[in-house]
Amino acid sequence: MAGSDLYTGTLDVLILKALTWGPMHGYGVGKWIRDTTREALQVQEGALYPALHRLERKGLLDEEWGISETGREAKYYKLTAAGRKHLRAEVLRWTRYTLAVSAALNASPA
Repeated sequence: MAGSDLYTGTLDVLILKALTWGPMHGYGVGKWIRDTTREALQVQEGALYPALHRLERKGLLDEEWGISETGREAKYYKLTAAGRKHLRAEVLRWTRYTLAVSAALNASPA
């Protein structure tokens, strides 16, 4: 599923969740999403990097430069305190939403 096919808000919450594991560069975030969803979600760079920059502008992420596993310089993203707070609220909202949608989809006709 391409980044543009994700439901509204899904990519942001997945990025924030990925970064609870520690600072990651963009490729690492995309790989975490792909691996964790058993390749059901594959975010394209054209969706991932604008989302990372948007979350950074909102103050939910910070960046720092470091050396990647391949020895190349890379920008690493990490959660801010505001990002952690926002993630907690989003997880609660998504949990409620998915339970409500599941209840509707599992309802039997009268």
